[in-house]
Amino acid sequence: MEQLLHYVWKHKLLPLQTLKTTTGQEVEVIDTGLHNTNAGPDFFNAKLKIDGTLWVGNVEIHASSSDWMRHGHQHDVAYDSVILHVVGCLDCEVKRTNGEEIPQMLLPCPDHVRRHYRELERAVLSPACYGIIETLPKLAVNSWLTALQTERFEQKTEVIRGRVEQCGRNWEDAFFITLARYAGVGINGDSFETWARHIPLRSVDKLRNDRFRVETLFMGMAGFLDGEAKDDYMATMKKEFHYQSQLYGLAAPMELSRWKFLRLRPDNFPYIRISQLAGLYHSSRSLFSKLMAAETIEAMRLLLKADVSDYWKSHFCFAKSSVKKEKRWGRTLQDILIINAVVPFLYAYGLHRGEDLLCDRAQNLLEELKAENNFVTRLWEKAGIPVKHAADSQALIQLHRAYCEPRKCLFCRFGYEYLRKAGR
Repeated sequence: MEQLLHYVWKHKLLPLQTLKTTTGQEVEVIDTGLHNTNAGPDFFNAKLKIDGTLWVGNVEIHASSSDWMRHGHQHDVAYDSVILHVVGCLDCEVKRTNGEEIPQMLLPCPDHVRRHYRELERAVLSPACYGIIETLPKLAVNSWLTALQTERFEQKTEVIRGRVEQCGRNWEDAFFITLARYAGVGINGDSFETWARHIPLRSVDKLRNDRFRVETLFMGMAGFLDGEAKDDYMATMKKEFHYQSQLYGLAAPMELSRWKFLRLRPDNFPYIRISQLAGLYHSSRSLFSKLMAAETIEAMRLLLKADVSDYWKSHFCFAKSSVKKEKRWGRTLQDILIINAVVPFLYAYGLHRGEDLLCDRAQNLLEELKAENNFVTRLWEKAGIPVKHAADSQALIQLHRAYCEPRKCLFCRFGYEYLRKAGR
């Protein structure tokens, strides 16, 4: 109920009759104020005329008047600046910390808005606003998708900044963790991130000239060398990993149970992905720096060329041989890594360095890349929104996760259009 009152106030869906406080003073809403999503009153710097006198201050909104006391606002000086308490149910008086009474106003929610809001809440179809999508002006759709794309960049930037701080402000290390996560192809994403955090890249730097030794370190830290050796190759790796552990003081390997294999295609097995990552970090130094300098998608794809070592061309796990074949990162996986790891890092790095050109390049690259094909993009295409490129698919993923799944229709521009059209 409170969120709905926020929506009605923010968009001035006010009743046609004269608004009045509980004491009968007329209220004229000149400016509803700036919506505050942090601590403090709900709307800052609202402009109201109360009984003919102009007031500039903050507005607090609650489902019931008694919520003021329930939230302890009567003891919080941050709420002394409230000039009007807007409520859906009047059940008591409210006061500032000095005991001064605050004007209150009952705000009825229009019936059609309440009814259509309930429709959105109870909708079985996804998205809940399915019925009006095709009627929306292209300008409204495009402007919202652009805002969502920026919102997704900002959200990913916060995650990247957190990883960079955890890595002692080392961007190369933070990028390795992110790249490993998305190389895990969904089901093993968390496991790959945990694994990557335990890889000592400074030690890898000393092993780069020998692919076998890099791969051994990677496999050993994943826990794949624990237990009895299953063949000669694994036995040799175990011996090398024991030596590395003593030399570099390596942390304990991951538990093998952390890895998932069920319903995975063999080409996506963690053994294969780790061998490919070992090959990538054996062949390329300063990968992050090179990717940040690359100006085209093709240049990035060339830097993300990865293949397995000879042993894994004929194996999907230790001791069990298979038909020998190349197992390279294909263009689809390369583009997934560019969309989810390279481009967000490019944007975050641009903000970090204050270089708008890097941020612009990140946005332009998404518009050049093919749209992702997943259940979210297929859902929106079926609803009537064309998904032309990766910028669109990223925006729609943001929309689905941040608004549709948690049913935050009141904060979505499509939800606003649904409620606005509802009154016609």
